[in-house]
Amino acid sequence: MMTMYDLNDIVEMKKPHACGTNRWEIIRMGMDIKIKCCECSHIVMLKRRDFDKKLVKVIEHAKQEQHDKN
Repeated sequence: MMTMYDLNDIVEMKKPHACGTNRWEIIRMGMDIKIKCCECSHIVMLKRRDFDKKLVKVIEHAKQEQHDKN
């Protein structure tokens, strides 16, 4: 089963960051995934395969914005 995640989602990883938090925001997706620590803003880039192995769960999905401009 594959976990569904998307850009700007808040995720929990297996190991917490050195600052003590375990909340990360996905800021770039592609072959690599770039995540930013929600506490100290440190940025880490992981291969998608490694990210999938280390992902525990999606804590919060990104808010959907409407792009209707009339």
